[in-house]
Amino acid sequence: MTRITLATFVVATFLSVTSFSQTSSTAIAEDFKPSSLNQPGQEYPQVNSQGYARFRINAPKADSVKVSLGLGGRGGTRLTKGADGFWTGTTEGPMDEGFHYYNVTVDGGKFNDPGAKNYYGSVRWESGIEIPAHDQEFYALKDVPHGHVQQILFPSKSTGTSRRAFVYTPPGYEKNQSTKYPVLYLQHGWGEDETAWSNQGHANLIMDNLIAEGKTKPFIIVMTYGMTNELKWGKLREFKIDPFQTVLTEELIPYVDANFRTLSNRDNRAMAGLSMGGMETKMITLNKPETFGYYGLLSGGLYNPDDLKDEPKPKLVFISCGSKERPEGVKKAVDDLKGAGYNAVSYVSEGTGHEFQTWRRSLHELAPLLFK
Repeated sequence: MTRITLATFVVATFLSVTSFSQTSSTAIAEDFKPSSLNQPGQEYPQVNSQGYARFRINAPKADSVKVSLGLGGRGGTRLTKGADGFWTGTTEGPMDEGFHYYNVTVDGGKFNDPGAKNYYGSVRWESGIEIPAHDQEFYALKDVPHGHVQQILFPSKSTGTSRRAFVYTPPGYEKNQSTKYPVLYLQHGWGEDETAWSNQGHANLIMDNLIAEGKTKPFIIVMTYGMTNELKWGKLREFKIDPFQTVLTEELIPYVDANFRTLSNRDNRAMAGLSMGGMETKMITLNKPETFGYYGLLSGGLYNPDDLKDEPKPKLVFISCGSKERPEGVKKAVDDLKGAGYNAVSYVSEGTGHEFQTWRRSLHELAPLLFK
């Protein structure tokens, strides 16, 4: 029986925050370069040293072209048509650092930018753009030992089909045949799927770099679809956790424990999620406290002491968000948990909102705290 409902989920999780930083009166620097997420050989979209984004779309017969970025976007960036049939425009302000989804509206129809690679978000494959971050080294591809991300298909009697997950195994997993590892079950947000944490979040590179630096214990990460996207935006209160809880705890976890070298007990198993994946994490960890020993909510609601009382005590409660969300709520929740005797940690990503740079940074902070 599900013990909590969506009424307990913090509404701030889905704040429609703008993707723009505060507009500066400084002139736009003309040092634009192609985004690192462009299709091979494509010059646009581009970003500059200040975080502005510039777009160029070939639509000679169109009457209007607009680019919509992220969760906000101030109504979008309207492009101007040139004599050559190309539409060009620059965001009115610098974007927050990190990854952003976007799409292009041409005469009322929604399309992807043919110059950019696509990423699954907002229940569709959308274009992606990367604004270089000052701290991007922690998820950069470096000359260090790398783990592997592999697709698995696991049987699910409850849904009558095979389901997909991606599993990160740390460097050395294949060679150290006698070593067993803890496991983090890491969930995506609404509109995304099991590809998000590897593609948009760079979870594998974050782990590779932390392990190489000796900052975290090596562990396995399992990423699967949270059954979130059948629910339309605006209907979140109708979400039921039971189907996914069954898939995760009764089907996926036993499969992973049987097919990977895991330490298959509560003290070596964690669950965390971003946004709606955090909501799922809270629901499942409260319903199944005997299954997970470490909890993480990344822009995904809060725990309070009453949630956790009379249950097996978690070894860690980690709660994070961006500074443009509601950091005061995160800090207060953690202070209350500490006051009640729980090992609780808060983290606030400076200068970001409800977006992947917040969650990349959050995973980077969370990983070293796990499985101690």
